[in-house]
Amino acid sequence: MSETPTAPPEPVHGTWTPEGATEPPVRVSEDGVIAVIKTVFDPEIPVDIYELGLIYAVEIGDDGHVKVEMTLTTPSCPSAQELPSQVEEAVRAVPGVTDVTVEVVWDPPWDQSRMSEDARLALNMY
Repeated sequence: MSETPTAPPEPVHGTWTPEGATEPPVRVSEDGVIAVIKTVFDPEIPVDIYELGLIYAVEIGDDGHVKVEMTLTTPSCPSAQELPSQVEEAVRAVPGVTDVTVEVVWDPPWDQSRMSEDARLALNMY
């Protein structure tokens, strides 16, 4: 079975200005965004919010804008104000990120089935 060849990614070049050449823009890495999101923990649960399944989507624009859709374990979560702010702050530190939008969504509602296997083991919920 042969795979269809794909074109190599186009190189990213800087621009030239009267002051000289500029560095090419840094492309935002999805792995880098996920890695920093994994540094955010719900203070009541010893598992990061990514492994808990609270992150529903990460969209990275060509302009470096990152949009994160996340939820909370419950609408009355005591960390409802701080967790989205912590995610925003963490993602802003990723090289190439120009702006961050964190949106808290409630549909679909979070449930334990969204947790990773590692989270389940850490919380003895298997």
